Amino acid sequence: MSTNVSSHAEKNNLVDVEFLLELPKTLSKTNKKWQLAFIKIYCSRTLLNCAKHATGKPGLFPRSLSYTAIDLDHHQDHHRDFKVDQETLNDLVKNKNQEKLQSLGGPNGLVSALKTNTRLGINEEADEIQRRRSTFGSNTYTRPPSKSLIHFVIEAFKDLTILILLGCATLSLGFGIKEHGLKEGWYDGGSIFVAVFLVVAVSAVSNFRQNRQFDKLSKVSSNIKIDVVRNGRRQEISIFDIVVGDIICLNIGDQVPADGVFVEGHSLHVDESSMTGESDHVEVNLNGNTFMFSGTKVADGFGKMVVTSVGMNTAWGQMMSHISRDTNEQTPLQTRLDKLTSSIGKVGLLVAFLVLLVLLIRYFTGSTKDESGKREYNGKNTKSDEIVNAVIEMVAAAVTIIVVAIPEGLPLAVTLTLAYSMKRMMKDQAMVRKLSACETMGSATTICTDKTGTLTLNQMKVTDTWFGLESGEASPSPSLSRKVVELFHQGVAMNTTGSVFKVKGSSSEYEFSGSPTEKAILSWAVNELKMDMEEVVREHDVVHVEAFNSEKKRSGVVMRKKGEIMTEKNVVHWKGAAEKILAMCSTYYDGSGVVKEIQEDDKTQLEQIIQSMAAKSLRCIAFAYSEHNEGFTKKLKEENLSLLGIVGIKDPCRPGVKKAVEDCQFAGVNIKMITGDNIFTARAIAVECGILTPEDETNEDAVLEGEAFRSYTQQQRLEKVERIKVMARSSPFDKLLMVKCLKELGHVVAVTGDGTNDAPALKEADIGLSMGIQGTEVAKESSDIVILDDNFASVATVLKWGRCVYNNIQKFIQFQLTVNVAALVINFVAAVSAGEVPLTAVQLLWVNLIMDTLGALALATEKPTNDLMKNKPVGRTAPLITNVMWRNLLAQAFYQISVLLVLQFRGRSIFGVTERVKNTLIFNTFVLCQVFNEFNARSLEKKN
Repeated sequence: MSTNVSSHAEKNNLVDVEFLLELPKTLSKTNKKWQLAFIKIYCSRTLLNCAKHATGKPGLFPRSLSYTAIDLDHHQDHHRDFKVDQETLNDLVKNKNQEKLQSLGGPNGLVSALKTNTRLGINEEADEIQRRRSTFGSNTYTRPPSKSLIHFVIEAFKDLTILILLGCATLSLGFGIKEHGLKEGWYDGGSIFVAVFLVVAVSAVSNFRQNRQFDKLSKVSSNIKIDVVRNGRRQEISIFDIVVGDIICLNIGDQVPADGVFVEGHSLHVDESSMTGESDHVEVNLNGNTFMFSGTKVADGFGKMVVTSVGMNTAWGQMMSHISRDTNEQTPLQTRLDKLTSSIGKVGLLVAFLVLLVLLIRYFTGSTKDESGKREYNGKNTKSDEIVNAVIEMVAAAVTIIVVAIPEGLPLAVTLTLAYSMKRMMKDQAMVRKLSACETMGSATTICTDKTGTLTLNQMKVTDTWFGLESGEASPSPSLSRKVVELFHQGVAMNTTGSVFKVKGSSSEYEFSGSPTEKAILSWAVNELKMDMEEVVREHDVVHVEAFNSEKKRSGVVMRKKGEIMTEKNVVHWKGAAEKILAMCSTYYDGSGVVKEIQEDDKTQLEQIIQSMAAKSLRCIAFAYSEHNEGFTKKLKEENLSLLGIVGIKDPCRPGVKKAVEDCQFAGVNIKMITGDNIFTARAIAVECGILTPEDETNEDAVLEGEAFRSYTQQQRLEKVERIKVMARSSPFDKLLMVKCLKELGHVVAVTGDGTNDAPALKEADIGLSMGIQGTEVAKESSDIVILDDNFASVATVLKWGRCVYNNIQKFIQFQLTVNVAALVINFVAAVSAGEVPLTAVQLLWVNLIMDTLGALALATEKPTNDLMKNKPVGRTAPLITNVMWRNLLAQAFYQISVLLVLQFRGRSIFGVTERVKNTLIFNTFVLCQVFNEFNARSLEKKN
């Protein structure tokens, strides 16, 4: 509405229009027409009156004075809604322009300019999100276009054997038409052309589909989830849905999803090596560097940032748009197969050369005869056309022997089985990031697994509490001192990376976000201790934070009441692994709020409390507090603290995990559990999951702490590492040390990990398995396979698929080599003895087409069976062609050669047929042999 029209007039106009539009039913026809005419005039005048400004459109003719146009275009210039434009925002972060940020009023001014709020975030209504997306763009990157089908067709035609065959086909076609006319002369040459084009088509389509498959997987793997605040509620969304103005919550291990400016947080350090190449972590705070780049990783601390640029407007987006995805990754098995293919190819080349030599000698010495029994070569009497045609047929036969000998189906079979397995593994909750992991997993001899979320459900709940030496269930006793409750409120609300959101219109319904441990503690504090998190946060200021990491296994915060001077009444709150916190305490609060010294007997009793909770598979978290901190120092006080209490968090075992562990153990794979929990909790969970068996009770090395493993010499570690089943209170360094020791002993090691600090172990392992739900982006990037549901049962499924891939490829090798040996021997023997090849170029090409493509497809897409888990692991050095395969291969080849040679030399007399019918008989027999051989190849171990 125009500003010169008062709101009163607007109201009146609307009322009048409504009144006019409701025509009385009693009006006559003429009066109705007058009434409608009046409405039209009235509405026109109202629209003119409401127009913001007239829009004059320049044209060829001058407008009349009465001309008026109203711009009714609903597409507004959204930039006017915000006090800052995209260009300014791009310049701000890319150039780290501190002056421009200050001119906007610092981070808080920028938040206001983007019409957002640090605490509440943006409005999550679809219209608001769309408005921001149309103004500032979406968080997606334009990537180089995928390779088209034509590209793969051209690639297939670059194969040397295909080019030679095309040359032979062209010459054969030309001479055939010249000799026999178009009607019958095109058969041989035309058939080779058709066969070649079919081989090319199948090969190109297979490679094209595989490329498409990788593209899809690439999209899935880049669809990262991130925490944002919208409408005051912390929620998880895809990074593709992020818009400018969003408030992003960042924790250790997260990837920064867009360019932005830091608005609040503590001890935040960012790894910018992906952008700058510098390995040193950059500190981000409100006083110095406040800028954050897309694609970088959070190395320590936590914080919030406001998004300023998304997608192609970020530095990372522009960099990604120039990087093409490389799907030509060679797996170790493919490399081994390439060598095998090369060796077989050389043998084929030698046989082809000998066949060509024998055929040429026999032809030019007059030893060969045509169908009517006349000699084919009569010196000068033979036409040059006939000589050239005969030589071309011989060359084509020799080239075809090479084509058949080279098992180009092997790389295709590997590609097909890997692509098929990757697709099926996605359905089984495993996303393959590196192709080689598919097959390497089949050789795994040891799996080192985490406990939390992998063996357990990661659905944590506080089930036990101890205030001082007084026990309680999850609910504290009513006699618990108000002072202790208040200190717990401070320790929980201020020392957390989680958050509490009160559902609108409900006084008792809350949403908790953060890690499962944080959610369990927050839920307990809100529901049992009646904590009002908003109120506690409102009344206190955080001075400094020491964020949790898996080395220290604790987190701390220095805080004070709002309005108090910096050095006055600062308090320290610690929370973490119970025995670590207990070691820092000299006093404890009892239930009535009295502070008591921790005597030797008390300490022993508290240690026993922790052990008894741990024996019930509970994770023990202790809270401690101290009244003061040393001045302005950033170092938190770590001794002479007061213990507030201990909570026990239950995380039940996943259903089906015991069966999965037993399956792996039955398959000859050792399972080792590496956890940060204390030794008693670790032992209890390991027994529950079946990792520790009754026999392990006599093995004193079965369960030990990371510190003990670290203190061994390298020789001791190598002696004991195979006997270790559970490592408790381990650091990521201990995990890395164990992986190195196992690899040194020749094991193929798979490792699961979810934290940023697990990255070195995931990279060092033969197969790194990261967790899709709990895993940080750093862990996922260092891994080969992402377990999407964080479930150990999925790890066992991946093991089965890995074995299936290896087994399928072995099946195809056996099938392929049997055909190669049979075809080479029959053609060589026939060429030497009779001067002709019974299997012509066209026939062998057809066999090759079926054998290399359809055969590969049939054997490569076999699903895993439970029988695969009955075999021992293949290991690192096992040969690709086993003794059983050699037995099957040689027996089948000998059988096929015997049958075909009998038909070659006695076929005419046995069946009483002509030479041409005999050759057809040989070809059909050869094809049927391969069909039945394909069935035999499906089962390697059984004697066929």
